[in-house]
Amino acid sequence: MQNAFLNIANNSVVIAVKLVPNSSFNKIVDYCNEFIRIKISAPPIENKANKELIDFLSDCFKINRSKIKIVSGDKSKLKKISISDIDTNDVIQKIMFVLNSIQKEK
Repeated sequence: MQNAFLNIANNSVVIAVKLVPNSSFNKIVDYCNEFIRIKISAPPIENKANKELIDFLSDCFKINRSKIKIVSGDKSKLKKISISDIDTNDVIQKIMFVLNSIQKEK
C-alpha cells in the first residue's frame, strides 16, 4: 500500500488520523496520503474524544478496543493509532473497504 497514513510494524498496523471533535456524528469522512480524517461527536476535554475515537474504531473495524492504542498525538488533532496483535492483512482490508466506501460516496 502506498499511503503514508498506514504503516506496518511488529505485528501492528499504525494509522495516522486527523480527529475532528465536537461533530454531530461519528464517521470516517475522508482521507489523503498523510492521514484519515475522522469526525467524533465527543468534545476534546478530559480525554473524551480520544476514548470515543477508540470505541468508534473498535466498532468500525470489528476489533477489540484493548488492541487499539493512541501512540502519539494524545492532545493533538493529528494522532497515530496502533492496532496490535491482529492479522495486519485483515486490518488493511477492513481499512481499504471503509476508504473505498467513502470514495464511492464522493
